[in-house]
Amino acid sequence: MINRRKFVASALAGTALAAAAPAHAFEVDPKFRPQQVRIRADLTPGQILILPRAHFLYYVAEPGRAIRYGVGVGKAGLEFTGDAVIQVKKEWPTWRPTDEMIERDPGAYGKFKDNDYVQPGGPGNPLGARALYLFQNGRDTYFRIHGTTAPESIGRSVSNGCIRMLNDHVIDLYNRVPLGTPVTVI
Repeated sequence: MINRRKFVASALAGTALAAAAPAHAFEVDPKFRPQQVRIRADLTPGQILILPRAHFLYYVAEPGRAIRYGVGVGKAGLEFTGDAVIQVKKEWPTWRPTDEMIERDPGAYGKFKDNDYVQPGGPGNPLGARALYLFQNGRDTYFRIHGTTAPESIGRSVSNGCIRMLNDHVIDLYNRVPLGTPVTVI
């Protein structure tokens, strides 16, 4: 029979063991880590090319060379395609879902319904550490290349249309691209 003293000792030992065990953070598949790759030589250095079906974003660094990043993309029917320009860049951006997102999933976005609440920037914000805002003909598309609080979404088609990157990766890209950078999503 277990007595109180043995129960407390066992509980304390279990707690100490759990505290000593290393935490296992999510690790992205190595193919989705940034890497130098060859790319068509006719692509213009400084442009971004995104291939959603492959879950890769390419930043063309020089003729024939690019940095390839793994990304998460929009689920079926919500993806962005076409040409755009990065017209706004923000560090630790604020966020509010679009009206369409609120209507599509009121359970997830109910706190935004019928108000003007905007989630402040910070580690818990779905846009993550950085956001690059995509515009067409001077108009906001409401699509972004941004960080994420869901690293397991890299390499998957799960977002509401934006291009997600790990925070470290989007910070690297953010530091490389100026305003006016052309983006093509195929």
